[in-house]
Amino acid sequence: MGPSRKQKSFFREHSLSLVAAAILVLWVVLYCVSSPSGHIGSFFGNAIADWSGVLLTVLATKGLFEIGSGESKRPPHRIFTPVRKFLEEHSLTIFLVVTGLAWVAVFAKMDPQSRWGQVVGNIVSEWTQVLGLVWLTKRFFERGSKEGGAR
Repeated sequence: MGPSRKQKSFFREHSLSLVAAAILVLWVVLYCVSSPSGHIGSFFGNAIADWSGVLLTVLATKGLFEIGSGESKRPPHRIFTPVRKFLEEHSLTIFLVVTGLAWVAVFAKMDPQSRWGQVVGNIVSEWTQVLGLVWLTKRFFERGSKEGGAR
C-alpha cells in the first residue's frame, strides 16, 4: 500500500523550487562553457537572470508576506507589537529591497560589459521587476486573474 495523502515526499512538497533551481544551475553551467559573445552564450546569460527571478518568486512568496499584494499570502499575524507586525506584513518588500541593494552593490563593482557583469546587471533588472510586480499588485488588478475579482 502506498503512502497516505497526508504523507507527502520532500520532492513533492518542494518540487517547483527544486526544479526551478535545477534549471537555473543548468543555465549557469551552459553559460560557463559557452562563448558569451555568441547568440547562444548571450541567451544563457539572460536565462540565468530570468530563472533567478523565477526561483526568487517561488521561494520568497512561500514564506514572506506583503500586505495588500495579490502576489503574496496573508501573514499569520502571530506578532502583536507594531514594529514586528510591520516587519512581518512587509517582509517580502524588505527582503527584495535588501537583496536588490546587495545585487546593485555587486554590479557597481563589476565591469558592466564583462561576461558576468551583463548577467548581474540583468539580475538587478529582474529583482526590480519582481519588486515592481509586488507593489503594482497592491493597487492594480487585471480582469480574469485570480486577484482581479470579476471573471
